[in-house]
Amino acid sequence: MLAEGGSPGEIGGRDFAGGIVVHETAGLAALIIAVILGPRRNRTTPPHNPGFVMIGAAMLWVGWFGFNGGSQLAADGGAAMAMTVTHLSAATASLTWALWEKIRFGKASMVGLVTGTIAGLASITPASGFVGPVQALIIGAVAGVLCQEAVFVIRNKLNIDDTLDVFAVHGVGGIFGTLMIALFGLGTWAAQLGGLVIVGAFTAVVTFVLIKVVAAITPLRVDAETETNGLDLSVHGERAYDMSS
Repeated sequence: MLAEGGSPGEIGGRDFAGGIVVHETAGLAALIIAVILGPRRNRTTPPHNPGFVMIGAAMLWVGWFGFNGGSQLAADGGAAMAMTVTHLSAATASLTWALWEKIRFGKASMVGLVTGTIAGLASITPASGFVGPVQALIIGAVAGVLCQEAVFVIRNKLNIDDTLDVFAVHGVGGIFGTLMIALFGLGTWAAQLGGLVIVGAFTAVVTFVLIKVVAAITPLRVDAETETNGLDLSVHGERAYDMSS
């Protein structure tokens, strides 16, 4: 929110609902952990159940209205607009992700489409209290393509096994949305970049320290047999599905 008598250029970094403190931090932490852990032995396993992915994304989409709209801390027009731009960005990113997937690979997958949904949600989060519908459409349209390209770079160019694409979707999306605040003139570049750099550095240091602390207490990776058999059976003694019964 603006300081009394102030203007957007006179305040610190704007992050309405967590693009920096949630999505950037989660994305960077996931990337660092993925690099230290190393890749899975089998990286070609397809999504377990695309239908469940769709259901989960739908629930997440609805839930996102809660913390974006709720970040207004009032049931007023500002909260309504935050929910509106959240919805528009998510829908637009879903479509542009699917379209870009169709252009690049000849097919648009349902899992890809809902990944685009999350990209749009993450990207609009820091700006959801400041932008209008047209700006939300722009953010969502770019996010669907940008985050998909980030997934390609992380997986195939850098060969980092970020299993759920946390950095490419949440991290890149949150960083992108934060910078769009400055691009639209709703905050200064110094403030937005400064916030990203400071929080990013803090996240990297704390994540690395926590990894070392946890590694001193328990192994970070399971052995090869446990990984091959699956954690459900090896760790919990049960399977998610028993197809023989």
